[in-house]
Amino acid sequence: MRSSVEIYDVASGQARVVWQTEQLVEAPNFSRDGRSLIINGDGLVYRLPLDGGPPSRIDTGFAVQCNNDHGLSPDGRWLAVTDKVEFGRAAIYILPADGGTPRLVTPRQSSYWHGWSPDGARVCYCGIRDDVFDIYTISVDSGEETRLTFGEGRNDGPDWSCDGWIYFNSSRTGRMQIWRIRPDGTELTRITDSPFGDWFAHPTPDGRALLVLSYDGDVFDHPRDRHVRLRMMDADGRNDRVLFELFGGQGTMNVPNWSPDGSQFAFVRYAP
Repeated sequence: MRSSVEIYDVASGQARVVWQTEQLVEAPNFSRDGRSLIINGDGLVYRLPLDGGPPSRIDTGFAVQCNNDHGLSPDGRWLAVTDKVEFGRAAIYILPADGGTPRLVTPRQSSYWHGWSPDGARVCYCGIRDDVFDIYTISVDSGEETRLTFGEGRNDGPDWSCDGWIYFNSSRTGRMQIWRIRPDGTELTRITDSPFGDWFAHPTPDGRALLVLSYDGDVFDHPRDRHVRLRMMDADGRNDRVLFELFGGQGTMNVPNWSPDGSQFAFVRYAP
């Protein structure tokens, strides 16, 4: 498997390769200064400079089974990771962005991080409770989790917009589509009504548009190594358009991947 870490420029409609490797790497996040990407591979987390050079490992302490659900806080000081070493199931931790000792955020498992609140006080995530996938939020200081969905299909992939919406994908109407909800659980709204299986909606930094990864309509989960397409649309689902197609899926853009100014986004393309 070849992993090609790339950046797509929205204005030009062109993608450029940042780094390629014969190893599996996933889920790029932009740093807050726009100079590097955070990626994961082999259970570890790395910082990839955009001015050239190989990635360097970020010290995540005992958390050495990190998956592709990670991301930096709005102020860039903290890194959220999802790791299963401590409990044998996925749990969310935060640690200093430059590395350090992880601190547990989610006392219940399995929990998969997906986004920070605009003020950095809470995180949103997919929690699996009794084999039911739902959307939750919790304070970064831990405590009681807030449940936003209640078993209506599978609910996954939440991301927090600057204007307070939490976007997520749900199979509650059959095919996986994009929905949004307020942090208090109100104003549940369907965003996409497409023939595709829609996953991982990431709002732009200004909250005006969404980037969505879409599988063929007969694909239910989010597997790796599939023909997928990346689509952009207004925040309410209008003006939907396909940007490009690629070989990817799981690992391509599971977590927030926009540059700080919203002009670019990062993704991973795979080749067998």
